Amino acid sequence: MRFYTAQHRYYCGIDLHARRMYICVLDAEGKVRVHRNGPATPEHLLATIAAYREDVVVAVECIFTWYWVADLCAQEGIAFVLGHALYMKAIHGGKAKNDKIDAHKIAVLLRGGMLPMAYVYPREMRATRDLLRRRCHFMRKRAELLTHIQNTASQYTLPTFGKKIAYKANRIDVAEQFADPEVRKSIETNLAPLDHYDRLLTDLELHLTRSAKVHDVHAFYRLRSVPGIGKILALVLLYEIHDIHRFPRVQDFVSYCRLVKCAKQSDGKHYGYSGKKIGNAHLKWAFSEAAVLCLRKNPTAQQYVARLAHKHGKAKALTILAHKLARAVYSMLSCAQAFDAHKFFHQTAHREHSLRARVNAGAALEQKAGPRRHGKARPHTDCAEDVMTATLGN
Repeated sequence: MRFYTAQHRYYCGIDLHARRMYICVLDAEGKVRVHRNGPATPEHLLATIAAYREDVVVAVECIFTWYWVADLCAQEGIAFVLGHALYMKAIHGGKAKNDKIDAHKIAVLLRGGMLPMAYVYPREMRATRDLLRRRCHFMRKRAELLTHIQNTASQYTLPTFGKKIAYKANRIDVAEQFADPEVRKSIETNLAPLDHYDRLLTDLELHLTRSAKVHDVHAFYRLRSVPGIGKILALVLLYEIHDIHRFPRVQDFVSYCRLVKCAKQSDGKHYGYSGKKIGNAHLKWAFSEAAVLCLRKNPTAQQYVARLAHKHGKAKALTILAHKLARAVYSMLSCAQAFDAHKFFHQTAHREHSLRARVNAGAALEQKAGPRRHGKARPHTDCAEDVMTATLGN
């Protein structure tokens, strides 16, 4: 969690909505200078803070309407802070809630250096990122239609289609396989938008690929060098990450990708995990897909995941692989290098072998020394599992 700690003479908190906004301005001593409700327009905002323009910072919560405020502040040379919605909800919750109270709390958090910050995505790439997210929405709708056709065939105990109906050429005679006219009509209503989605997605993917080549063609092709990351996943990673240097450490990046567990502890006690929704859901999906696709026609990756699955189970093995791919992408983009498959899998296997050898050597010395005075020594197999789990998790 990052907080905005810069000092200013005036602090402006805005409770922003689609048509209205409530503005609260505090001075450095915490005195309220402005408490005003008005239309959500650039003219009203500039007129309200005109007397404090010499040294003011503006903060809004990260909701769907923040784009124009960020662009206006950048154009006018005004400091702007985007508040992290989930973190702010935990910090400034109260008994009563309305626009006036929310605007004042945002200003108070800003003045006290306790406003959690979200990333202000740059204007020049923002529209393309939103279009890419829209493309993923259409793809999920298309998948729902295909799933409904498959489920309907199973519902009426029809034989399998034999070919993948995701391809248009394999969907020609699908509706005719259902004898009931009502069921056939239902399948036809699913097939009609599928053809439209195919044309729409093809056009979108072509447009997005051209946009990626304009914005950062080198990073785009570096991402495509990773096994399992194709054109679409490379686009998702490119536009969701934007600038890899905004993450000081690789741990910050994998946490942002929702690929680590956030433990809850107090007084030496463990209370489980939380924070599953803190981070970028699109990066989580992209790396999870890349981990599955990485196994296709890749014997080295299949052997590596098989070893992990033997110890941790298949689901956790894929999660570990997704975590490793995220760390590799961070290193690639930071150092401007392409993916090295030999280095990625060879170092991981070598590290695993070295750790197991050290654990087994320590267990052998422990057995040679005899049992401990105050209890039995743990079996070396359990010790090896603990060390390997902790290391691969990091």
